[in-house]
Amino acid sequence: MGSELKDLNSKPAKTQQPDPNDEDASAKDDRPLLESTASSAAEDIQELEKKFAAFVRNDVYGSLGCGKLPLKEKLLLGIALVTLLPLRLLLVMSILVLYYLICKIFTLCSAPNLEEEQEDYAHLGGCRRAVILQSGRYLSRLLLFMVGFYWINETHKDSTNTQDNSKTESIKQSEERVRPGAIVSNHLSYLDVLYHMSSSFPSFVAKKSVSKLPLVGLIGKCLGCVFVQRESKSSDFKGVAGIVTDRVRNAHQNELAPMMLLFPEGTTTNGDFLLPFKTGAFLAGAPVMPVILRYSYRRFSPAWESISGVRHVVFLLCQFVNNLEVTRLPIYHPSQQEKDNPKLYANNVRKLMAAEGDLIVSDIGLAEKRIYLAALNGNNRLPSVLHQKND
Repeated sequence: MGSELKDLNSKPAKTQQPDPNDEDASAKDDRPLLESTASSAAEDIQELEKKFAAFVRNDVYGSLGCGKLPLKEKLLLGIALVTLLPLRLLLVMSILVLYYLICKIFTLCSAPNLEEEQEDYAHLGGCRRAVILQSGRYLSRLLLFMVGFYWINETHKDSTNTQDNSKTESIKQSEERVRPGAIVSNHLSYLDVLYHMSSSFPSFVAKKSVSKLPLVGLIGKCLGCVFVQRESKSSDFKGVAGIVTDRVRNAHQNELAPMMLLFPEGTTTNGDFLLPFKTGAFLAGAPVMPVILRYSYRRFSPAWESISGVRHVVFLLCQFVNNLEVTRLPIYHPSQQEKDNPKLYANNVRKLMAAEGDLIVSDIGLAEKRIYLAALNGNNRLPSVLHQKND
């Protein structure tokens, strides 16, 4: 593209100078330029969406949630903005404050666990832990109900349908009783965490800044979250990887320890694709439970992709019904070869999830997602971005 522009600049074309008083001539001269520019931008966007299909919004709201809406959708959105949105916001905040108060009361006079430079209350036992856990699961499901997830379709796959296993029945039964060290799930939205909280109340990795947020910070500590300074370029990541590995191993061996919820893709997609897996969930060599999430929709997709957080929350709360489909696969027990090679372990679990969830395997990741979002936020950069990716 650069060489073509250079050739064009080196050979200036002779053009007829229009009469400044001739309005018709001026209009005829400008129209082809405007049409070709608009056509070129549309072609660039289409090419961009092919390259980064895993991050493209395919709902009526379009990329960045700024698509041109049909009249019916505008009317529905307008009605929901003045009725459904304020009601749901009030209910969501009420549930959040209620659970915060429960966590606050049942962690009084209890010192947080400060091991490994973390701070959490997951070590609490007895009735205090039971109340925090059970109320957390119940209120998470209630919160999902309040935002439109009135029913969640869950499918449990049989091991005989997902793995070619020649073991005896007694060995199968003994493996089924083994507790997984982690739940590995595809990642589409912040709503994923709410579902998993309502299902198994696991701990997960979160930004360190989350631990200091009002309300949410204490709840994250009660979950036993591993807080990470993601902006840091230091070797702290190795320490975090070690903490996660220890937590996964401990959850596998100790029934009282919270399981880890890990999203091995490292970022969100639109739900039709599965990105390459990172090895963090598989370093311990412990069994994992694969879970596949899919948000079906007609108007607005609950997948948090190429749209701002505020805009996503508003559109989500303005949609009367939201749907979530969950496929829970059997506990995956790694072979000795997979235990010795975490990358092989991760790739095999990824292949299984892609096959069972009818997901498209994609080789792009967070770096490509940043390029795509940068291009969407500045159409003038589209040609250079596309040229860079082609090279």
